[in-house]
Amino acid sequence: MENPAIQENNNQKTNHAVLSAQLQRVYFLTQILQAKVFWQGKKIGRLMDVVIADNDKLAEVTHLVVARPFGDGPLYIPLSKVKTMDARKIFVEAGDIKNFEGVPQQEPVLLKDHILDKKVLDTEDHEVDVVYDVKMSLLNNHLFVTDVDMSKYGLLRRMGLKWLGDIIYQPKQRPNKEIIPWTYIQPLPSNLGSFEGAVKLKVLKECLHDIDPVDLADIIEQLDPGQREAVFGELSLEHASDTLEEIDPNVQRQLVASLRKERAAQLINEMTPAQAADVLSALPADEAEDLLALLDKKDFEKVQSILKKQEARILDFATSDFIQFGPEITVAQVEEQFAPISKGKDVISYIYVTDPEGKLLGVANLKDLLLADDDLLLKDIMDTNVISLNPGSSLKETSRMFHHYNFQALPITDPAGKILGVIPYRDIMNLKHKFLE
Repeated sequence: MENPAIQENNNQKTNHAVLSAQLQRVYFLTQILQAKVFWQGKKIGRLMDVVIADNDKLAEVTHLVVARPFGDGPLYIPLSKVKTMDARKIFVEAGDIKNFEGVPQQEPVLLKDHILDKKVLDTEDHEVDVVYDVKMSLLNNHLFVTDVDMSKYGLLRRMGLKWLGDIIYQPKQRPNKEIIPWTYIQPLPSNLGSFEGAVKLKVLKECLHDIDPVDLADIIEQLDPGQREAVFGELSLEHASDTLEEIDPNVQRQLVASLRKERAAQLINEMTPAQAADVLSALPADEAEDLLALLDKKDFEKVQSILKKQEARILDFATSDFIQFGPEITVAQVEEQFAPISKGKDVISYIYVTDPEGKLLGVANLKDLLLADDDLLLKDIMDTNVISLNPGSSLKETSRMFHHYNFQALPITDPAGKILGVIPYRDIMNLKHKFLE
């Protein structure tokens, strides 16, 4: 017969293995609701709701609410008593199950009852959408509420039509699409009662600066025109400009039309010429002309050339907002100056090393800089085999070079090797214009 101590140790290892396998596992509320709950090998009911402790930053699941048959009251089972959980079955390890009868002393916050199917309002009480699902993540045996899902993909998943959602929505469209982090949800009222109110966001006014422009563009596209204007008005100039670049052209037109021309011109001035042309090309011709006239003189001709599809020069797409240093500066000095000098630059992934006349001597990428010893000079770590464009390079040639070398930016140099500007990858490869045909 096996030693009891060894048996207990093996059981602990088994439990640990089970929990480790679930580490960082993701659950959607609607997929686990109605899961059968088992205790001591027998079914005791079905999952009817989930209790959370909302601490504003993250909400943590504390109990599972189990509906029992034959008119018995629900059980409030602590999450710590749950051994395994999936969409169909939940296994509970506990002593006397009767210890979990009755509602906890404090009024519970219930995900299904208080969050699911509730309207989501912005801070001005405008309706944004409806919560179709709630996302939870298991981390080190703690189950946290991470997001509320307002996506149509989430609705299809909830309806058991995930297969249809997989067909309609490409994989790259699913993550973060209309999914709001829990950190952007306002705390629920303390006296919930039979809560029938709406879930409110604090994101649209208080936390906009935390959201990546790509994600923020997705959120803005889902709002009605009035909400879009309110959200956009809260953004800093730089953040608004970056976000405007990512927004669908149809929404771009509506947003720009709602702005004062001077404000719209300021946003477009923050962009590179190619990005500016991309946005202006989505506008009616007369509006584009009005805004074009308000642009800085240094960019006016470049943007105009791109928009009119004249013999576009590669220099029209170049930016002068890149980082350059001399060869004798140390790595430590570059790192010390990097944060302030990189602010507002269009290209920050490369350090261009030049002589006093502007001749390009070499390039150091940011990764190599961070890994290098502080006392080394830039000339010690730079790559002198520089791949560059010349002023006569075509857009097709530039596109081919980006594909071939997989660089984030390419410099343009004249016959003497002087750097004239830098072409960011996105400005060529993400063009909506058909200049590459």
